[in-house]
Amino acid sequence: MKLAFSSNAYLQHSVEETIRRVAEIGYEGIEILADVPHAWPAGLLPERVESLCKALDEHKLAISNVNAFMMNAVADPRQPYWHPSWIDPDPHYRAIRREHTKRALMLAAEIGAPHITTEPGGPLADGQTREEAYGIFYEELMPCLEVASDLAMPLLIEPEPELLIERFDEYLEFVERLDSPLVGLNFDIGHAYCVGEDPQDWVARMASHTVHYHFEDIATTRKHQHLIPGRGAIDFAATIEAIRQTDYDGWLTVELYPYMDEPDVAAREAIEYLKPLLAR
Repeated sequence: MKLAFSSNAYLQHSVEETIRRVAEIGYEGIEILADVPHAWPAGLLPERVESLCKALDEHKLAISNVNAFMMNAVADPRQPYWHPSWIDPDPHYRAIRREHTKRALMLAAEIGAPHITTEPGGPLADGQTREEAYGIFYEELMPCLEVASDLAMPLLIEPEPELLIERFDEYLEFVERLDSPLVGLNFDIGHAYCVGEDPQDWVARMASHTVHYHFEDIATTRKHQHLIPGRGAIDFAATIEAIRQTDYDGWLTVELYPYMDEPDVAAREAIEYLKPLLAR
């Protein structure tokens, strides 16, 4: 298993500067944010892609994932990460999410990323039933899966508290309907803990679906607020051991976007906490 750090904690820095800092702190990989100011696909000129790849080569950093979940570039007043969502009542508005995802898939292929992650359907609108939302999510996602298939690029769904798919049983129900080998799970251990699904109890059950992990801690209240690993209530030793038992050898990406005022401090504290657990 290898440790990576998500660039979404470094929104006050360029992607090149972020790559340099993450590498110097000691991570092997970086999750690239497909959003401003790092790699918003709709506005990414070829020279910017070249600069990003050059920085990765220079600092010998691999890409753990392309994060196509957050959409700060749209600046939606309702919430800057979840909107536009896959299930927005306005079809023209949710098309922004669909087309962004297609572009993120193409960007991932261009820069040599292993996969992308996306939101699990978005929040239900007033009066919207879950069955209606599932139907809309399915219809919007299918054109993206065609692009994913053409590129052989996996598209990972990340369950999230307060969105359409919060829990693992909901994820399993939906992906069975999709029936695509390119759809996988981004197992966010903090999100699981928030909805009462302690991660160490679910790792083995979800192992056949899990392609990538997000790591962050959560307080005992189970409130969805990302904390530096070791500061909350998640049993990281048990979770890492459970992951080890599944023979997973991929990326564990630390995601600490609330720490953008001091991202180096957060990234350093996280790696100092996690490395001894991985070395056991």
